[in-house]
Amino acid sequence: MNTPLRELYSSNARETKLLLLMLAAFLLIYFMPAGTARFDNALLEAVRLTHWYAKEHVILCLLPAFLIAGAMSSYISQGAVMRYLGPDAPKVVAFSVASVSGTLLAVCSCTVLPLFGGIYKRGAGLGAAIAFLYSGPAINIMAVVVTAKVLGAEMGLARAIGAILFALVIGAIMHLIYRKEEAQRTVKNKRGFTGEDLDKPMSAIVLFFALMVAILVFANWAAADSPVWMQVYHWKWQMTGLLSIALGGLLVWRWQWPKTQLLILAAAVALAAMMVPAAPELPFVIGIAGLMLIATLREQDREWPTQSWDFAKQILPLLLAGVFVAGFALGRPGHEGIIPSEWVALAVGGNTLASTVIASVLGALMYFSTLTEVPIVEALMGAGMGKGPALALLLAGPALSLPNMLVIRTILGTQKTLVYCSLVVLMSTVTGFIYGNWWS
Repeated sequence: MNTPLRELYSSNARETKLLLLMLAAFLLIYFMPAGTARFDNALLEAVRLTHWYAKEHVILCLLPAFLIAGAMSSYISQGAVMRYLGPDAPKVVAFSVASVSGTLLAVCSCTVLPLFGGIYKRGAGLGAAIAFLYSGPAINIMAVVVTAKVLGAEMGLARAIGAILFALVIGAIMHLIYRKEEAQRTVKNKRGFTGEDLDKPMSAIVLFFALMVAILVFANWAAADSPVWMQVYHWKWQMTGLLSIALGGLLVWRWQWPKTQLLILAAAVALAAMMVPAAPELPFVIGIAGLMLIATLREQDREWPTQSWDFAKQILPLLLAGVFVAGFALGRPGHEGIIPSEWVALAVGGNTLASTVIASVLGALMYFSTLTEVPIVEALMGAGMGKGPALALLLAGPALSLPNMLVIRTILGTQKTLVYCSLVVLMSTVTGFIYGNWWS
């Protein structure tokens, strides 16, 4: 095909796609059942879930996660990541480091995404990065304890063992499938942050990230029916404040940040905390904004806020859009979306293969905040859900969600995302079916 004909064909194809897209949008709007009780309620549930997500997760979960991911891209050397998590690193070491790191975070399926993107961008192998991606939200120690307490010790143990094995097995399978492509993958960002090139010892680097991760964990510490857990919960903001002071001290000591600017920032954060004690998100935002402003004014640290912003603009819009769609389809816990809850209860009843598959798929699409999956499964089991589908939902639900999938696609591409999600659903189904019919 000569050049003019090729250009004409390409132009016609674009116009045809645009026409079909406009036609589909028009038909969707034209036949939209606006005014019906179920549709209007589902739309309201989508708005409410998105509103709740913005209030509860964006400021306290995602903002510090974006900061940590940006710091990974800016300050961690490619060599360090490749040594422990790269495609050529010993698989036992790489998968163990990734799984343990994810477990320590104990975050939801959306908060782990910027951190996953950060280590993958710096050169982590696909298998190790996937193990980290799954283990963060799935291998949550408190969630396992709550599962055992509410749904029984047997279910809690099954969830713990299944989640640990899933992180390792799914990571290994992804590595094997894409091993040739992984061997050829190169990392574009060459700027590193090691003791040799920036005169900062490894201990300072480890402490830097440990403090930021600890701030993320304690700021999101949720209430739970456990005396020890609740003791930490009552002191969560005091501990978050102390950790923030330690981070500021480290920046002055090892990063040579100006003391005056950090003291002014600390005073502004303390003033906001005293003036509006009922809204701890306000001083939290002021602290993050101040850190990024100071880093922007320093040439040697300017890449940190730049990389954090890159993650935010890539991930946040897709997360909010995905949460809205998930709320419209399935509603919030205890509230229906466009799909009636009795349909869900009927579909996952018993321990059949079909009900287990449906539970895995629904779990993969729904958004679960940390620990909320347990009361949802308890309610479904009370409505007749079998133990097999319940375990399948517990294994697939926390690690995946529709917003989570949309973002993973921008990082890994469509094919790898489909393979990863399919592996999670398949293994959840098989494990749940075996547990429900032979093990339980």
